Amino acid sequence: MLIGNKRIPRGRFIRKLSLSTAQSTRSLLQDVIIMAPALLILLGATVILRADSLSDKKSLLLPPTNFTIKVTGLSQVLLRWESNPDQEPVNIELGYHVRINAPQEEDYETRNTESKRVTVLHKGFSASVQTVPWNGQPLPPSRWVSAELKAPPGSPGTSIVNLTCTTNTTVNNHTPLRPYQVSLHCSWLAGKDAPEDTQYFLYYRYGSWTEECQEYRRDTLNRNTACWFPKTFISSRGSEALAVHANGSSKHAPIKPFDQLFALHAIDRINPPVNVTAEIEGTCLSIQWEKPVSAFPIHCFEYEVKIYNTRKNYFQTEKLMTNAFISIIDDISKYSIQVRATVSSMCRQMGFWSEWSQPIYVGSDDQKPSTEWFLIVLMAAICFILLIFSFICKTGHLWTRLFPPVPAPKSSIQDFFVIVSSEKTVSTETEIEVISYVEDPGFETLEDSVF
Repeated sequence: MLIGNKRIPRGRFIRKLSLSTAQSTRSLLQDVIIMAPALLILLGATVILRADSLSDKKSLLLPPTNFTIKVTGLSQVLLRWESNPDQEPVNIELGYHVRINAPQEEDYETRNTESKRVTVLHKGFSASVQTVPWNGQPLPPSRWVSAELKAPPGSPGTSIVNLTCTTNTTVNNHTPLRPYQVSLHCSWLAGKDAPEDTQYFLYYRYGSWTEECQEYRRDTLNRNTACWFPKTFISSRGSEALAVHANGSSKHAPIKPFDQLFALHAIDRINPPVNVTAEIEGTCLSIQWEKPVSAFPIHCFEYEVKIYNTRKNYFQTEKLMTNAFISIIDDISKYSIQVRATVSSMCRQMGFWSEWSQPIYVGSDDQKPSTEWFLIVLMAAICFILLIFSFICKTGHLWTRLFPPVPAPKSSIQDFFVIVSSEKTVSTETEIEVISYVEDPGFETLEDSVF
């Protein structure tokens, strides 16, 4: 066989061709082995994607549409959306997951297509919502859709600071259907960056009622820094939050508004108990009072009784659920008695205690009854006078002059006893002398020698 200009034997050519074919086959097999895992991965991914696409066509949840945020009142917004019209029917119940992003993060779920929220708005407001399975089916939720309210203009340093508010209940004599009315007092300070010509205006909202302040108190620059609402639509027994809003105006800069929410139990200033009475019978002190001026019934109050012993400088404080208290005391002290109250947790969340009632006084500071004191003082005075008189008499011999000794009358009997006594005394002395003389041995010897 001729290949080019060379002649190659047929057998040798076949051997070379076979060798070349074997090498090519081996190289092809190596390439197939190397690419087989990649081909398998691609095939598996294609199968999975096709299955997912089929599954998504049956169970994909679409996000809500027309999501809006609307301000409906002071510190109050309404979130509203619609279910997606392109959502294919699924055999599960759908709900919505709402996420508040600002001013504070909050998450909750609802089946409604609108939601009302009460929150401060001077920092802006933003929220997101997505569709979720309501009954816990293991289906992925839809993607989020969001909406936002921009923060109002103005520097934060121009808005009011240190806003505080208190409420107080008084008797309403003009409206029998509302025997009690609630007043509101708020105070604040001007912002550090507020121009001197800034003027602030305050509003409150409770429920659906909104009012602007009409009675202001001003600082030295004639800026409003306090407000007084003598009558409000606030319910002293309510549980809704009180929204307070303050904005302002100036010729030199925009004034940023300010919102704050108050829980009523935290700002309600309870009145002290009324008609406090006390009496002492022996060692028994009995105290009674009436509930504070309040729309809450009598069983909604807790009380504290403070008894002060003025003589011993001792305080005794007792907590009670009733409007009466009995205590054992000593009956020689004077006592100061005061009572204060608070609304118990049975009727609402507990707040602050009221001020103490005006003190009332019972008992006496005397350590002994007055009659005993009079007798003691009288006896002491008499003893003192007698002591002084005795001392004067002794030092001046006045006693002898005032009371000289009386001479005793002569008596024969007395003389007789005196004579007898004298004789007896003489005879006794003589006898003693004789006996002494006889018993002396020296004298006896001398006598014998003489005679």
